[in-house]
Amino acid sequence: MVEAVPDLSWEVPASRVVELRPRRTRYCVCIPVINEGEKLAKQLSRMQPLMDTVDVIIADGGSTDSSVASELVGPAGVRTVLVKTGPGKLSAQMRMAFAYALEQGYEGIVTIDGNNKDDPGAIPLFLKALDEGYDHVQGSRFIPGGEAENTPPMRWLGIRLVHAPLISLAAGARYTDTTNGFRAYSRRFLADPRVAPFRDVFSRYELHYYLAIRAPELGFRVLEVPVSRRYPGKGPVPTKISAVRGNLLVLQTLMNACLHRYDPPSSSREQPHA
Repeated sequence: MVEAVPDLSWEVPASRVVELRPRRTRYCVCIPVINEGEKLAKQLSRMQPLMDTVDVIIADGGSTDSSVASELVGPAGVRTVLVKTGPGKLSAQMRMAFAYALEQGYEGIVTIDGNNKDDPGAIPLFLKALDEGYDHVQGSRFIPGGEAENTPPMRWLGIRLVHAPLISLAAGARYTDTTNGFRAYSRRFLADPRVAPFRDVFSRYELHYYLAIRAPELGFRVLEVPVSRRYPGKGPVPTKISAVRGNLLVLQTLMNACLHRYDPPSSSREQPHA
């Protein structure tokens, strides 16, 4: 087992930690949520066949709907609930979850959204990739074996024609589904000082884009695995991104990531991973 080694130089948002059971597994699954309600309950139900093989950690951004209450998620098999009390949004939740996972000694982390759009049946593919030594594993609905159901047309165009090509160009590696939060990361990648993900600059959507670029740039092993993402056939699109301001922020963040503006100040993009 890897020893848990906290790093006091990390910038991690304040949080409340509710541990419901001890660590049991080599890897963990982190689920960032905020007010997902019944969607989270349904997703945890779908994850039941996996609960004996991987620990599950919820990274809550400050839900007010009681969906992460211990009496609800504990019986569903969740190991720990982290409740962010400090500032920031998605990337802050990720920093909180990653820091906890590394300090607990996990050797790799799978991330999956908590809105029940993703099929958790793909989690073993991510665990297998981590076992095989991959460091950044991207889930994609657009490669053979993947499935994209009811993807909003404008979102499909944005990913396929703008987001994925720009991230791929900046990374020097081909990606097809770069907005998808279904991913896995190795401990050695997240703990590398040239990556330095535990910085307050990562507050909203920056960390997803930055890590996708930084991994191949530094010579870490990158892989895409097929996943399924299903949007409801009727009603509003389930998203935390507002139509105008949110999408403008995504574009701005994308350009900053592609221009390497989130790299650590003392970093070198020329030193490969050994």
